Amino acid sequence: MRSSNFALRLQPTLMEEAKAFAQAEGVALNQLINVALAEKLSAHRTLEFFARYTRGADPARALRILEKAGRGNPPMKGDELPPNWKRRKPQPARSRKKRPSTRSK
Repeated sequence: MRSSNFALRLQPTLMEEAKAFAQAEGVALNQLINVALAEKLSAHRTLEFFARYTRGADPARALRILEKAGRGNPPMKGDELPPNWKRRKPQPARSRKKRPSTRSK
């Protein structure tokens, strides 16, 4: 993979917080910045995709279609749940490693 160098100027407080976070995550500061930028770009691309994909959509029409879904259509053979099926309880969110606080008290 080809890489390039770029001089990045960060405010001192942001730099210290980024260093502490990277250390807590067990990664290099460079890796942390690469991942953070990749996540931000991915989120932006996702928003652009949905904006393009939904352009011209008619939400009221979509809701009318969804309201009709399943009316007068009983489950077909094969749609049944297996006899040993049990409703799963929602799993609590996984906790992350505790990070050292960078806030002053």
